[in-house]
Amino acid sequence: MNVVKGRFIGVGVGPGDPELLTVKAWRLIQHADVLSFLTNDQGESQARRIALEAIESAVGGQTEVPIYMPMLKARNLANQAYDQGAKAIAEQLDKGLDVVFLCEGDPLFYGSFSYLLERLQGEYSCEVVPGISSINAAAACLTQPLTMLKESFAVLNGRHSDEQILAGLNQYDSLVIMKAGQARPRILALLEQSGRQGEAKYLEYIGRDNQKIVSDLSRLDRVAGPYFSLFVVARGQGRENQ
Repeated sequence: MNVVKGRFIGVGVGPGDPELLTVKAWRLIQHADVLSFLTNDQGESQARRIALEAIESAVGGQTEVPIYMPMLKARNLANQAYDQGAKAIAEQLDKGLDVVFLCEGDPLFYGSFSYLLERLQGEYSCEVVPGISSINAAAACLTQPLTMLKESFAVLNGRHSDEQILAGLNQYDSLVIMKAGQARPRILALLEQSGRQGEAKYLEYIGRDNQKIVSDLSRLDRVAGPYFSLFVVARGQGRENQ
């Protein structure tokens, strides 16, 4: 007897605040046959922690497939982890079980889900439930529009070169610079070099208990910061004339 394969569903759980889960995300987590998520070397999962209330209200027993992800720059180790994770998820899908993968922020925006999707999409039915990204959550925390009317907007990250970041700062009205952690001293120097330090704000762990916002970047130490950090740069001047 042929077993109908299960669905692979990427569910965005948002940046940290459990109340930012969508109703659809909550429902799918509650009814999932299998939950999967990334973990660190301590077995901890931020995505699972965000979704804990939904998990604890599950309507039945659930199998969990944690995927250990080494936080290293070496992509070969990350790719090995995704290969192994995709294999473990496929084993559940082949049993006809739906697998809900919990992804911080949005699954398709710098999301770990995207790498698993590449490996599974050709053989299995895949779906995505969007989540609130750290960009949107940052703007909400700052109560500051990201872009209006004719303003241009770009997203960069700390892994871009100095030339790329500086070009973005010179070209776009508003930017968000993601993954600022290790690159924080470099980004601060580039903001100063471009004359936009006064237009920038820095945020860490958005929507979590340890959230931090720094509006005056002259008070921000030029040392590496946490992985979950970003800069919001917005001119915000003369909008009424656009």
